[in-house]
Amino acid sequence: MAAAEAPAEGPPLPGPPGGRPRPVCSRPYFLVLMVFAHLYVLNVLGLLLFVHLSAGEPGGPPAAPAPPPPPPARALPRLEGIKVGHTQRVELVPGRAHSVRTLSLKPLLFEIPDFLTEEECKLIVHLAKLKGLQKSQILPTEDYEEAMEMIEISQMDIFNLLDHNQDGQLQLKEVLTHTRLGNGRWMTPENIREMYTAVKADPDGNGVLSLEEFKQLNIRDFHKYMGSQKVKMSDLVRNSQHTWLYQGEGAHQVMRAIRQRVMRLTRLPPEIVEHSEPLQVVRYDQGGHYHAHMDSGPVFPETACSHTKLVANESAPFETSCRYVTVLFYLNNVTGGGETVFPIADNRTYEEMSLIQNDIDLRDTRKNCDKGNLRVKPQQGTAVFWYNYLSDGEGWVGELDDFALHGGCLVTQGTKWIANNWINVDPNRRRQQQFQQEMERFAGSEAGAGAGAPGEWTVDKAYSGVHLEL
Repeated sequence: MAAAEAPAEGPPLPGPPGGRPRPVCSRPYFLVLMVFAHLYVLNVLGLLLFVHLSAGEPGGPPAAPAPPPPPPARALPRLEGIKVGHTQRVELVPGRAHSVRTLSLKPLLFEIPDFLTEEECKLIVHLAKLKGLQKSQILPTEDYEEAMEMIEISQMDIFNLLDHNQDGQLQLKEVLTHTRLGNGRWMTPENIREMYTAVKADPDGNGVLSLEEFKQLNIRDFHKYMGSQKVKMSDLVRNSQHTWLYQGEGAHQVMRAIRQRVMRLTRLPPEIVEHSEPLQVVRYDQGGHYHAHMDSGPVFPETACSHTKLVANESAPFETSCRYVTVLFYLNNVTGGGETVFPIADNRTYEEMSLIQNDIDLRDTRKNCDKGNLRVKPQQGTAVFWYNYLSDGEGWVGELDDFALHGGCLVTQGTKWIANNWINVDPNRRRQQQFQQEMERFAGSEAGAGAGAPGEWTVDKAYSGVHLEL
């Protein structure tokens, strides 16, 4: 798992000034990741098509004037981490203080033991089973043939987007890096080499493609090869089952109590927490995993937040879930494996290419969880809480925090149950405020119509049937 681009016929994309590496959340690279949720070179084609077809025509109609801004939204308080190991006491339940321990500063991550009681954990699992769980990821089946027929761009353009360091060669890790937010098959260096061999893409067998070698390729051959491969659930980015539990007005008292507790923990405005996603409950059986990913994505002019997109009445080609905060609960003790790994927590610096070194991919939670910087062992009732975005310095949502990359390690024995509470905030204050005003209007209409009236609708219920993953 939400990231303007020069026209396709332009010169190769340069790196940023000063020779610094391009950040993972730069707009062109986010577009590459966002257009394609899959895991091979074909993913680049859709983006290039989008760039080619959407280049603005000169002399178009002028943009409509922007509406007057609504009143400014309330500032978003953030907990202070102080230092790793620092413990603060917070009253989450009347008359009882909980310990909130800082696990890392990048991302700002906390652990809260005994956030849930054993009885609450068991009840959540029971309610999830009654609701019924579904596979968290279905193997994608998109047909690229029609898009291929329309593409009128050169191999050079594709090559330049993949060539991260602009050295004129495609290393394996440069191809793999573009699968960071993928939601299809998880590709390994071995998979890439096998594909190269099958389509005769790498004549000298060194695992590196020069521009001349790349120009000789027929992109359709990659598509045909991938379509011919049998894929198991263990080969996918995510292998789990999930469901959603309603937490709004009228929900089970435990669901309501957890939402209130999350408000006290995060100190975020009630109107923001109440209008966020419901509780997602996830089961990982033995062999289950979730490769390292981000819970949300950066918001650029080409993207919109899922929760505010409709009420903002703005068009954008892509959308993301804008999960400002993640609160994850462990619902049972796992017999073997199942840790939550933050591969680059508290690294001094971040560089996307460094995630893959010597064929060791730190994002691979089936093989390399033990090499991550921080692992949190599942303990029933414990919650971990982190910010997916930095602060903008003015009390609102800033840039995506790349250090919030995390995953679920392979469950080697038994079953793992967790639950996620995500707090959705639009980095655009005006859109968030507009959304909240609209939700208040809906709440007022619903109260006037009476509980259970036809047409009753809340954000919580609307989210309950949707799997918002990047």
